[in-house]
Amino acid sequence: MSYWGFDGKEHLGSVVVRASEAKDVLSVFRKLYTARFPIRRLRLVEAYKGSDDASMAADNTSGFNCRRVYPSGPWSAHAYGLAIDVNPVENPYVHTGRVEPPAGRRYLDRTNFRRGMVVRGDVVVRAFAAIGWPWGGQWAPSKDYQHFSATGR
Repeated sequence: MSYWGFDGKEHLGSVVVRASEAKDVLSVFRKLYTARFPIRRLRLVEAYKGSDDASMAADNTSGFNCRRVYPSGPWSAHAYGLAIDVNPVENPYVHTGRVEPPAGRRYLDRTNFRRGMVVRGDVVVRAFAAIGWPWGGQWAPSKDYQHFSATGR
C-alpha cells in the first residue's frame, strides 16, 4: 500500500494481517495516507529475519510476526495477525523500566510532539478506534505507544 515517508515522498510498503481484518486495516492506512501521517518504513518482519527487536530498531511499522509476548510466554496478537506497531522509535514500548526500542527513549516525553508520534486523540488513534482496535498508549502501568490490536492486548 502507499504511505507518506518522513522524507515527504510517497512510498509503497506491505503489512500482513489476518484476512478477516484486512479491509478494516486498509481503511486505517487510507486515513493515515490522506492525513499525510509519516511512516518510516512499512516492511514485512521477514526483512529483519523475524526479529522484532531488529524491526523496531529500524523504525519499521509492522503487523504479523510469529512471536511470543516474552520468551516462553503466550503468543502475541502479532502472531495471529491481529496487531500492528506504528513507528516504534517515535512510539516506544515502556515497561518494567525498559524502553523498546532503546532509541525510543528520546520520545518518552509525549508532550514534546514530533512527526510520526502517536498521541491521544490523533488521526492514528481515531482511525484504529474506528475499526475497534484500541491503542497500547492507554495501558497502565506499561505503555505501548506503537501498538494497536483487535484483542486490546
